[in-house]
Amino acid sequence: MTRISRPVALATMTAAGLLTTLTTAPSAVAATGSPAPECVEYFQSWRYTDVHNGCGNTVSVTVEYTDGQWAPCRVIEPGAWATFSGYGTNGNYVTGLRTCDPAPADGA
Repeated sequence: MTRISRPVALATMTAAGLLTTLTTAPSAVAATGSPAPECVEYFQSWRYTDVHNGCGNTVSVTVEYTDGQWAPCRVIEPGAWATFSGYGTNGNYVTGLRTCDPAPADGA
């Protein structure tokens, strides 16, 4: 049986806990937005979630996932598409789309 020191074990457990927190933290933007208009649709697969703006105006949306995974806020023009992460091998399915405020552009 292999033994590891306490500091190594503690560092490993701390890193694993931090990684879990970072990868599953819910999007603050998604929590504050309202549901996206019905004219914005998503189509998900294990690798990608494609979002189509079928509305007549530009929308800013983010994707909500089963496990609260963070997703960016994307601005989508009328008739355009945006791609987000899919549900992956762990079955992290999309639960809906929400409106959001895109981050301001840098370089002011």
